[in-house]
Amino acid sequence: MIRTVAGIDMGTQSIKVVLYDWNAHRIIASKAEPVELIAESDGTREQKTEWFDAALEKCFSAFSPEEKNSIAAIGISGHQHGFVPLDADGKALYNVKLWNDTSTAEECRIITQAAGGDDAVIAEVCNLMLPGFTAPKILWLKRHKPEAFARLRYIMLPHDYLNYRFTGEYKAEYGDASGMAIFNGKTRSWSKKICAIIDEKLLGLLPPLINSDEPNGFVHDAAAKRFGIPAGIPVSSGGGDNMMSAIGTGTVRDGVLSMSLGTSGTLYGYSETPLSDPKNGLSGFNSSTGAYLPLLCTMNCTVATEEARRIFNLEVKEFDALAEKSKPGAEGIVFLPFFNGERTPNLPNGRASISGISAVNFTRENVARAAMESAIFGMRGGLEAFVKLGFKAREIRITGGGSKSPIWRQMAADILNIPVKRPANAESAAMGGAIQALWCLLKKDGKPADIAVLTDEHIEIQENESIKPDSKTVAAYNTAYTEYNKYLKALSPLYQ
Repeated sequence: MIRTVAGIDMGTQSIKVVLYDWNAHRIIASKAEPVELIAESDGTREQKTEWFDAALEKCFSAFSPEEKNSIAAIGISGHQHGFVPLDADGKALYNVKLWNDTSTAEECRIITQAAGGDDAVIAEVCNLMLPGFTAPKILWLKRHKPEAFARLRYIMLPHDYLNYRFTGEYKAEYGDASGMAIFNGKTRSWSKKICAIIDEKLLGLLPPLINSDEPNGFVHDAAAKRFGIPAGIPVSSGGGDNMMSAIGTGTVRDGVLSMSLGTSGTLYGYSETPLSDPKNGLSGFNSSTGAYLPLLCTMNCTVATEEARRIFNLEVKEFDALAEKSKPGAEGIVFLPFFNGERTPNLPNGRASISGISAVNFTRENVARAAMESAIFGMRGGLEAFVKLGFKAREIRITGGGSKSPIWRQMAADILNIPVKRPANAESAAMGGAIQALWCLLKKDGKPADIAVLTDEHIEIQENESIKPDSKTVAAYNTAYTEYNKYLKALSPLYQ
């Protein structure tokens, strides 16, 4: 009989479920369902819990009874920082404010000022108070929806919400919690100071914390009936999408970095000790494996290429071919890709722009290449912060939609001057959920395993697609990166 673990990835645009047969080392089934998005001009980015529920139910309904009965454990990944406010009956009090919602800049200012400034905030939560994080979203609900806030009973992140739907348990784990800006990753505890600034009752509403290899709970009868899966199977602690992608790429040892090229861009690495530099964009997060996960996040990664591709009316491969005709540095054209505001650098009111244009270099080829380069230039600042803190990067494992592009992978290797490798399975967050579920299941069955050993066994790297930096191109990109920073420095004051 086939036995599988289910990995669930709640992304910004869709929910995906994969069923992984760990004995055969293969995914036997997968399904994805889209999730809508509410977007407003003030920076609002929201979704509804009922959309999550419906998409998840559709995913499981696509599997056969045999496939569903094979599931022995579940692991869930969810986009970080989102705020799911529930009442005492587990019903949503308001929409889910997402990681890319920038409408809470004023709440960030209020909390930071009350805490005593940026340095005081960093001391409390290992990060700056940024609009993407959860804490300002909680204060936003209090200030803008006071009736809903008065009924607030459960404060959940998106992955916690799905855990709750399966198990009925209200718990949190250290990785995703560390991205809320009300948690101190070094002491591994909630910040009494920041909680009190937001509301005196807040600390009492937060969930208990569990270790990464512990189960959040077990599938209850109602969830088993709803999804057609076995009752009583464990649901692992889960984690944020970046934490689970770290498992799904094998970023569970010192020296390995992962980079995701999606709607947002992330660069993160495994560390046995706390590591952060919030003022230079490197957030101090915990991992979902019991260690630490310093991370850079940009809110505009593939956004620039998607918008440019839309204007040019080109398919992805056509756009890549166009960019490939241009030279590294795009002949001086610089693209600042801040279509959604930006988190790193901290420009919630930022706007996109194309600079360095002349009558000679203004071509479709150069604009296309500059759009692609901008995503990696945004990552380079994070790499420099890693290096300053003593992190010795050996390789980068690249994921996300952009990782499918050979030219983008080569850009990453050349701009960052580090070898780039690509995992065979593109669904790193869902695979991370599956592997964490297996880790949890083995421990429950009295067969504890090392998470690094599990990823070695189950995460395949496509060595034939590995790319090394080209020394001449590296030099060209050092010059181009200097130009990028020149325009960034000059234009940033417009958006303060």
